[in-house]
Amino acid sequence: MTDGALQSFEAHRPSMFAIAYRMLGSAAEAEDIVQEAWLRWQATDREGVRSEGAFLSTVVTRLCLDRLKSARATREEYVGPWLPEPVRTDTTVDPESISLAFLVLLESLSPVERAVYLLHEVFGYSHAEVAEMVGKEEAACRQSLHRAREHIRSRRPRFAPSKESHERLVTGFMSACLSGDLEGLKSLLAHDVTSWADGGGKVRGAASNAVRGADAVARLFLGVMKKAPAGLVPELAEVNGWPALVIRLNGAVFDVISFETDGERIHAIRSVLNPDKLARM
Repeated sequence: MTDGALQSFEAHRPSMFAIAYRMLGSAAEAEDIVQEAWLRWQATDREGVRSEGAFLSTVVTRLCLDRLKSARATREEYVGPWLPEPVRTDTTVDPESISLAFLVLLESLSPVERAVYLLHEVFGYSHAEVAEMVGKEEAACRQSLHRAREHIRSRRPRFAPSKESHERLVTGFMSACLSGDLEGLKSLLAHDVTSWADGGGKVRGAASNAVRGADAVARLFLGVMKKAPAGLVPELAEVNGWPALVIRLNGAVFDVISFETDGERIHAIRSVLNPDKLARM
């Protein structure tokens, strides 16, 4: 293996991880996929590779499709709501395509629909390139893309017009929780707000079902605050493209709370407490 081959692989690592993370909703699994792609790259005769980026994206996509076949059974056995693994991000990422709300929506697509939509709509590959990457006829891929577009259009998450307006709601939510202000907290929530908590069956007290309605959600979080152990400290951080709350317990990340807002009200709250999903935070 030459230094040049390693350098070319490393140059494409960010895009490979970006595809795998969006496909799988797991940073840990995405890293595994990229490592497997590296092993495939080492064993490849690269003289016949026309485009290194397209070749490596193809390898990653097909590995993800294989992984998703076994993931379905695992998700069905998961205790409570399943949410993607949160990741810290910076200003260079597309905040909509990496948001937790969008990744949850991708889960409702079939694996092929998810791959076709991401490769064409998010990563800009042509219809012909996408067909080659997923190993399907171009006409079939166009049909999959049409179905995915319609599904996403009908259920697309809300996005605030700016990160500043989103952040104001997040900080207001945090202040109301810390002060125990029930009415103030309810005023930030949409009347049909929904809250999900992913504890994976490993966190005592994590709600096993979604909680809906401004009053119920507000009382849920104020109740959690009353029972919170000493040493719990919230901080604002950019997670999956948007300002979110990272809750630390004695210095270690205990909970990551992401919000779906329209800049005026909070419409959805997703709390990831499963410790297996917080190791990289």
